[in-house]
Amino acid sequence: MNTDHTKIPQATAKRLPLYYRFLENLQASGKQRVSSTELSEAVKVDSATIRRDFSYFGALGKKGYGYNVNYLLSFFRKTLDQDELTKVILVGVGNLGTAFLQYNFSKNNNTQIVMAYDVDESKIGTEVGGVTIRHFDDMKHIDPNEVSVAILTVPVAVAQKIADELVEIGIQGILNFTPARLDVPDKVRVHHIDLSVELQALVYFLKHYPV
Repeated sequence: MNTDHTKIPQATAKRLPLYYRFLENLQASGKQRVSSTELSEAVKVDSATIRRDFSYFGALGKKGYGYNVNYLLSFFRKTLDQDELTKVILVGVGNLGTAFLQYNFSKNNNTQIVMAYDVDESKIGTEVGGVTIRHFDDMKHIDPNEVSVAILTVPVAVAQKIADELVEIGIQGILNFTPARLDVPDKVRVHHIDLSVELQALVYFLKHYPV
């Protein structure tokens, strides 16, 4: 089935990897079918939203039967391009960057950090998680046909400058872990993940929205 992904709401698109991860766990446990209610309890998304999300992709399940786990997993693997390796670069090998390199998406076989960059001379040439750390200046040699995504874990003061360089290189997507709100062309997608903001939000919800 051909799906026009431009018509899929962005909120739905963000939930697809969540569904995929849970379905992987279900398949590993030997479960063959799952209901939207079971999915809802596991991923903490209401069942009506799950059914609406799935409806954008056509008839993925049957009323009274639920969803076939293997079929759904195969469908979302193709939808999310899980059979293709996505190569990622990491810019900034501080504490957070080092943690990324050591983890290096070990539970996600289709995503891999292949290059890391920093300015600290004591780190240049060393390896973390099997990835050699290179100098920022070497980023200009990146082939945008090989790598299109960057993780940014640099000090906030240089975040925009580094983002400008990534855009000039041809990077199409930036996962930004700095507090800076990056100014990039419309053709470049940036996802901002501010850990301090997320923590503040969590504390607020704990205080004002008790479970």
